[in-house]
Amino acid sequence: MELTLVSSSFCGACARTRTVLAEAARFLPEATVVEIDVARNPDAAEKLDIAFTPTVIIRDDAGAEVFRATGVPTVPQVLSAAVKALPA
Repeated sequence: MELTLVSSSFCGACARTRTVLAEAARFLPEATVVEIDVARNPDAAEKLDIAFTPTVIIRDDAGAEVFRATGVPTVPQVLSAAVKALPA
């Protein structure tokens, strides 16, 4: 499972989201947290169709997107969404 944070350096909410994902990852030992900065990697942001930061994308082990949300989530919200990425 991959927890992706799409962020920007001028985004205060992105720092809060980074902390939330790190905390959620403590409960998801199989998860990898990846961060994409839209200023440093605009091609990746465009490919992902990012309109706002922060955006959180959760992918299952096959790489399929199972969840996407903008804004600062809570740890319980991330964990609830991550359940969709667990093998059946």
